[in-house]
Amino acid sequence: MRIGLVTQGGYPYVSGDAGLWCERLVRGLAQHEFDVYALSRSRQQEDEGWVALPPHVVGVRTAPGWTADYDGVVYGRRARRRFAECYGELAAVLSTTATTTATATAVGGSGATPPATGDDELDTAVQGGGPDDEADRFASALYGLAELARDEGGLVGALRSEAAVRALEKACRAPGTQRAAREARVPDLLAVAARLERALRPLSLDWYEDDGLGAADVCHAAAGGTAALPGLLARHFRGVPLLVTEYGVQVRSHYLAAGADGTAPAVRALLAVFHRRLAAEVYRQAAVVTHGNAHARRWQERCGADRTRLRTVHPGMDAAPFAEAGESPEAADPLTLVWSGRVEPAKDLVSLLHAFAEVRKEQPRARLRIVGAAAGPEGAAYLGHCRALAAQLFPDEAEGPHTVGDNPVSFEEIGGPEAPTQAAVYASAAVVVLSSVVEGFPVGLVESMFCGRATVSTDAGAVVEVIGGTGLVVPPRNPRALAEACVTLLRDPERRARLGAAARARALELFTVEQNIAAFHGIYLEIVSHSPARHVLLDDSGDPLPFAAPAEARVPGHWTGPAAPVAAQDAPGRPADAPPHPTVPALATAPATSGREALR
Repeated sequence: MRIGLVTQGGYPYVSGDAGLWCERLVRGLAQHEFDVYALSRSRQQEDEGWVALPPHVVGVRTAPGWTADYDGVVYGRRARRRFAECYGELAAVLSTTATTTATATAVGGSGATPPATGDDELDTAVQGGGPDDEADRFASALYGLAELARDEGGLVGALRSEAAVRALEKACRAPGTQRAAREARVPDLLAVAARLERALRPLSLDWYEDDGLGAADVCHAAAGGTAALPGLLARHFRGVPLLVTEYGVQVRSHYLAAGADGTAPAVRALLAVFHRRLAAEVYRQAAVVTHGNAHARRWQERCGADRTRLRTVHPGMDAAPFAEAGESPEAADPLTLVWSGRVEPAKDLVSLLHAFAEVRKEQPRARLRIVGAAAGPEGAAYLGHCRALAAQLFPDEAEGPHTVGDNPVSFEEIGGPEAPTQAAVYASAAVVVLSSVVEGFPVGLVESMFCGRATVSTDAGAVVEVIGGTGLVVPPRNPRALAEACVTLLRDPERRARLGAAARARALELFTVEQNIAAFHGIYLEIVSHSPARHVLLDDSGDPLPFAAPAEARVPGHWTGPAAPVAAQDAPGRPADAPPHPTVPALATAPATSGREALR
């Protein structure tokens, strides 16, 4: 099988989001060929280079996602008219779409409220993701722009032109537009046009023909939203089945970022509609959409995903570094609580410190280790605040007048003398604590489960789904409940041992790299089995050769004789004398043809 893996800001770059799970997936499926299509995040990321690629990665094509050079394409009158029609239609959808709760939350408007899901964050963010006339208009405009880019050689200049801004202004001033769009000023329209230009850059790429994603059996997008655009266009132009994996739902990320960066209300409203419509179109066209937990699944369903196409594939984590700790529960200090992660306000260490003050009233010799580095400037300021609070709540204590005082709360970082590795940190814990108010997939919690440690966690994100019945869960921002749960486990070593053993068994069953790879392999086979044949085998006379590709043709090894000639089926624009695609993965590939394409 030939898989086109599409990434944005991740694999194969050394530093990148979601790069590790992609690398493990590629290395774990050595029986298949991979072509990687990567959008870079920054110049620095490009300069840092790639990770070492295995031999079955036969091609890598890259493009900068952070910038786009002027393509020099000058449209004629007919092309300008096509652009004005398509971009104007896109702008009309963004400005006239009925105000949803998502937009209302962002701009202070109001909207109809469909049945609640019980998830407050979700219910106040996303509504109206189902198919309707506006969805069809959005898809028509999007694919129209993509076809224009393919026919004329690019969209960069057009998306940056005054015509684009005028189309936005016309749509926002038209009767029936939403209030936030009507209030958009010229600086707001310029900001929206710039954001749309960046989001639509994949439409100008030359990745979608038979020498690119068009040759793949499956296109696997490692993220949704704009990162899945190449896969969406391969589906549109060449009928390549699309698999989308979202370990972080892009629509949710957009809402959280838009609310925190001070973006103008009109800009937030228009971009919110764009990202929601794009997500709905990606979900509508994808053969399968995977997520890592039920929280992400609810977001996908509310954004229009068909639940029959949704699959849960938990993130795969390497359990080997934690095996020794998991097999040595006696190494734990019976009075030590451990928190580990990135220090930022969402982790709510303030509540944890107040909870630990209550714990100390019941267990005076208890200690709390806070292990982790600050996440950016905001995290550094928050860490300083937490240190000051700890010094206030727990003055240095000394056992006598001639001994040095000691604070029961310590702030450490991985790599220090007391915390050489993450496994060593968890190994010292009687109880591992998570106090977050916002959480996605709790990686640190799974690591502590690999170590066989009992846990006390707040009910945020996917925590309950990950923990199952193997740990205690309390409401967020409730220091008293957090303290009571910690004291309960500190007083009961037998219960700690039972919960730790159950947690380790659960983690080894659900959250390992092996289960992740096996799940994706099964999904690849499922997609291909339900997809129509895209290549026709020909005999020596050029006639179709029925039953010429047995199932063994896709199994590594010499199961078949020499491959018959292959002709592409339904490939418009393909030259008659173009070389055929091999049925069995080829052993040699052509050299790179440009600075942004490297074939191995």
